[in-house]
Amino acid sequence: MARGADEHLVSGHIRLPNPIVQRPLRQVVKRLLMALSVLALTVVIVMLDRDGYRDGADETVSLLDAIYYATVTLSTTGYGDIVPYSDAARLVNVVLVTPLRVLFLIILVGTTLEVLTQRTREQWRLNRWRTTLRDHTVIIGFGTKGRSAIQTLCATGLKKDQIVIVDPNSKVIETANADGFTGVIGDATRSDVLLRAEVQRARQIVIATQRDDTAVLVTLTARQLNRGAKIVAAVREEENAPLLRQSGADAVITSASAAGRLLGLSVLSPSAGTVMEDLIQQGTGLDLVERPVIKAEVGKSVRETDDLVISVLRGHRLLGYDDPAASPLQLTDRLITIVRARSVPPLRTPPE
Repeated sequence: MARGADEHLVSGHIRLPNPIVQRPLRQVVKRLLMALSVLALTVVIVMLDRDGYRDGADETVSLLDAIYYATVTLSTTGYGDIVPYSDAARLVNVVLVTPLRVLFLIILVGTTLEVLTQRTREQWRLNRWRTTLRDHTVIIGFGTKGRSAIQTLCATGLKKDQIVIVDPNSKVIETANADGFTGVIGDATRSDVLLRAEVQRARQIVIATQRDDTAVLVTLTARQLNRGAKIVAAVREEENAPLLRQSGADAVITSASAAGRLLGLSVLSPSAGTVMEDLIQQGTGLDLVERPVIKAEVGKSVRETDDLVISVLRGHRLLGYDDPAASPLQLTDRLITIVRARSVPPLRTPPE
């Protein structure tokens, strides 16, 4: 994530997911055309019965006089220099022109009220979002890695309103909004941008930037703002993984090395490679799931559980299923199991 990726964006701007039927400019243009249509209709009405109107200046009503009369009549109560004096003209004013004046004012005032109402509603939603957001997950970067991480988290039951995405590209954030996620536009290496994402109250932070040096800076900033959050970061080069751990990351995933190992495994055994790819794709086929030990499993061995257990997490120790210390199971243990996955809809791909 480089600074200045989008020159026109406002750094730290928050966008809540909100389907918009029409853009504000389009709504204003539409209402302006409606107002002009009402004005034109009033001019036609006056011109059709111009003999029933009297101009204080020259007694006759021209096209320009009709436009003038329609304008001042619709926008104000009129100045009295051009008035209807025949019964027919006065009846037309009561039946047609007066309702058109009311409609004209509704169009103009309605546009202003709608803009004010929209701003007030957005500010209220933003304030409510800030107040209720707790223990959420912040995703830094909505590229391929970020989208895959979100899809995995959603497959485990995490709700969309508990995910906040930070990215410097406004179009990427628009795509995230379309998927139902809240987005913050800005450079995640800046603390003010992360504070807008409420990173200080987050439970989990996923750093999926495009550059390793950016990932290090984001990790340092995020750890400084939140000492207790679990930070998981991705890097391209394995040599940068220790630097990320020193910066405060709890777990570091080396994307290039992981892909290379999967390629090598697929060469040696295509079927084993397929199984591994299935396991790391949450929501399809088989999934790796971490869950607590239930009371009925306490005191049993790993092989006596209903699920296929591959590891036992006991405190800070990760025990293999064949480790004699893994059995019997304890109530405070957590199990890493393989289960049948449930399908999760894919996320939209943001534009390049």
